[in-house]
Amino acid sequence: MKRKRVLRWLLIVVVTVSVLIAAAALWLILDARRTPDGTPTYVALGSSYAAGAGLGPRQPGSPRLCQRSDSGYPPRLALKLRLPFVDMTCSSSVTKHVLVGGQYFQDAQIRTLTPKTRLVTLTVGGNDVGFVRDLYLLAARNSGTWFGWTVRKLWDGPLPLANRDFPKFAVTLKSLIQEIRRRSPQAQIVVATYPAVLPPSGTCPQLGLSASDANIMRNVQYELATVTRQVAKQEGATVVDMTMIGLNHSACANKSWTRGWSTIRQAPFHPNATGAQATADAIAATLT
Repeated sequence: MKRKRVLRWLLIVVVTVSVLIAAAALWLILDARRTPDGTPTYVALGSSYAAGAGLGPRQPGSPRLCQRSDSGYPPRLALKLRLPFVDMTCSSSVTKHVLVGGQYFQDAQIRTLTPKTRLVTLTVGGNDVGFVRDLYLLAARNSGTWFGWTVRKLWDGPLPLANRDFPKFAVTLKSLIQEIRRRSPQAQIVVATYPAVLPPSGTCPQLGLSASDANIMRNVQYELATVTRQVAKQEGATVVDMTMIGLNHSACANKSWTRGWSTIRQAPFHPNATGAQATADAIAATLT
């Protein structure tokens, strides 16, 4: 009798947990599939560097996991140009997510593009080649935190430049720009590279990186900008090279445009508010 009671309670627990997991998964799917309202005269696409991760409150109605802020460069640019816009940016996106979807149960970011769209901005690629991930793990490895201890024990270290999949990124970026143009043939496509996180040489306490770590990631930073710039120009897109424009505004600079090492909640190694405004200003200046 006692055994039957225990089994009955175990069954209740299993069913309850299963229902809660199913409900959470359903909520996540429905939340991820939210599409912003608005007139897509201007559509913003890209990863957390465009989404404004860590810059303030989440945009009302946007998927929670996207960390899409009202203070990223797209809202600032839309305000500056006085354009109605739809912000489709999402943290952790790789180029394929923008093109065909698959991130957090989402459809493709480009789903809101129409023939009436006149401006598209795109900032993507860092997640394709592990740029921000390795910056964070390197800084954590050098820290005295429990997470740093875990990283030192379990992580083999950053990939060499040659082992990062830049060729695949280039192919996907090319396909993405071509699809944007197919859907919105009248739109001006602006590809903005990532603002410089690392200075032209050396390191600094804000980064939490050794000199050798900084050298490795500086090469990734430059290669990411180079590949992005080359593909965008080949496909006829307008390039705003924030990596080079912001070279003297790295996380080590007095007037920095990017953050250094911090907690994951604060989006380390991402643009700060000044950097987001600088990107909006640079794109607006290029367009005018």
